[in-house]
Amino acid sequence: MNRPSALSRLALAAVIATGLSFQSPAPAFARGPESVADTAAAVIDAVVNISASTTVDDQRGVQMPQLPPGSPFQDFFDEFFGQRGPNGGQNGAPRQQQRRPNSLGSGFVIDPAGLVITNNHVIGDANDITVIFTDGKRLKAEVVGKDPKVDIAVLRVKPDKPLKAVKFGDSEKMRIGDWVIAIGNPFGLGGSVSAGIVSARNRDISDQSYGQYIQTDAAINKGNSGGPLFNLAGDVVGINTAILSPTGGSIGIGFAVPSSIATGVIDQLLKFGETRRGWLGVRIQNVDDSIAESLGLGTPRGALVAGIDDKGPAKTAGLEPGDVIVRFDGKEVKESRDLPRLVGQTAVGKDVEVVVMRKGREIARTVKLGRLEETQQAKAEPGQTGPRGSAPVTARALGLELSPITDDLKKRFSIKDNVKGVVVTRVDPNSAAADKRIAPGDVIVEVQQEAVNSPEAITRRIDQLKKDGRKSALLLVANAQGDVRFVAVNID
Repeated sequence: MNRPSALSRLALAAVIATGLSFQSPAPAFARGPESVADTAAAVIDAVVNISASTTVDDQRGVQMPQLPPGSPFQDFFDEFFGQRGPNGGQNGAPRQQQRRPNSLGSGFVIDPAGLVITNNHVIGDANDITVIFTDGKRLKAEVVGKDPKVDIAVLRVKPDKPLKAVKFGDSEKMRIGDWVIAIGNPFGLGGSVSAGIVSARNRDISDQSYGQYIQTDAAINKGNSGGPLFNLAGDVVGINTAILSPTGGSIGIGFAVPSSIATGVIDQLLKFGETRRGWLGVRIQNVDDSIAESLGLGTPRGALVAGIDDKGPAKTAGLEPGDVIVRFDGKEVKESRDLPRLVGQTAVGKDVEVVVMRKGREIARTVKLGRLEETQQAKAEPGQTGPRGSAPVTARALGLELSPITDDLKKRFSIKDNVKGVVVTRVDPNSAAADKRIAPGDVIVEVQQEAVNSPEAITRRIDQLKKDGRKSALLLVANAQGDVRFVAVNID
């Protein structure tokens, strides 16, 4: 056996002393792609710029000044306004001024015959839309359909030859850390490519409830809106739609509508010219720790049904206020914001299984979905506070002064006749009930999912919950108009 030389032994000792170790180079996938040039070259001709403007006729014109008789300026103004007419137009016709506010964004072709995708906010209410291709060609576009809730618009152009098109990929297969490429028209500069990774998935960035966005650190700037987000195979996995930035420029936090949501919306826009979303007919609210404890759910999960539309599908199927929807059409409802998205993406008229937790038991119901109209929103609504007033106090509980609903209290708090329960006449400002925004004029309808019609019924129910070791009481509270919400109040 060859013995190591003195120099080799010295080098080995240095490695051991410093804690260093010899490692092979990192594999290629850990370092990222050597280049995105091939992918960019294969798809960039399908990415377009969008110019949108609105033409508005302005009839205001310029009025001729009123001059005193015999003014030395009469001849001058007669000549000036005589050429243009008294309102600035030829032969006296009113001049039509045109405002043309411009919006520059991005888009991409999904069909060689001329279908183009962009953001709804890029085109807005424009009546003059031009699609600009990488070779400089400009084509007028018509709107096939648009969906403000998911911020998608479908345009159609009429090319003289087939266009370069790209296809959608599966955004559900994208993992945090996967490489993506954004191509668009930042700051009106024209086609521009940036690369980054998927930073997060299922981001909720708006109150529209229907989009769960891909977050990326690929540079997305003003003008990138409506452009595609590609995977390394050149498939569109997202539509760039928003950034988080104090300056309007990229700080590495951009958002894209995932293809899994976009494709369903686009299919409906192509088929109907509009989106047709499913409707369950419930008002929901979040399940927090205290509500989960009061319902025996363990960890917070699902969507708590705070109200049922009397003419909605949920009512017909037997869903009830107080139910916690934990699964919809085979998909888990982890939190309340999941439910509107799942319902909205489900076909109108479909029979779906809805699984709820009711008084500690799991119950399944089959619901035939209706169609969501703009005035129907399945979301939680905060309660409203009534005016302050005074009334004979008949009981106190949870920091609340309670009274039966009398004609005087109905008038004092403007309580509607159909509201039943026990009215709150005063709230201790330092109580847990005050923290939950219970206010004078609110009406307690249920305690722990049992109807109450007297203050004594409430105190008895609270005492029983304390004996059972419960830490909170679940109240169904109505405002003066009858809108209800669930509130879990600490009873320690």
